[in-house]
Amino acid sequence: MAEPDLRRPLVKQLAESESPRRYWHTADDAGRVWLFESVEGDGEHWAVRQVTVGADRAARRYWWGHLQDEQGFLTDQPLEIWDLAEINGAAFESVWEAAG
Repeated sequence: MAEPDLRRPLVKQLAESESPRRYWHTADDAGRVWLFESVEGDGEHWAVRQVTVGADRAARRYWWGHLQDEQGFLTDQPLEIWDLAEINGAAFESVWEAAG
């Protein structure tokens, strides 16, 4: 039997909080793209939702209800926001919905 993922209750708590959200984007030279919705906790930005778009253009969604699969996972480290470009919430939501 698989071990329970101890991140689930923590990510769910952050996701359901009233804390302000910020949205981020980054890409690499191979054509992969990552979008994040973050909530600040303990002075750091933690991803509560993430969309990963592979070089094959397939989009995958990760959040507390789907933390990982064979293709990837919701990042388990605080976001290094200085390496990311901030985007607006509507842009994130449109990609999130399209990836569903």
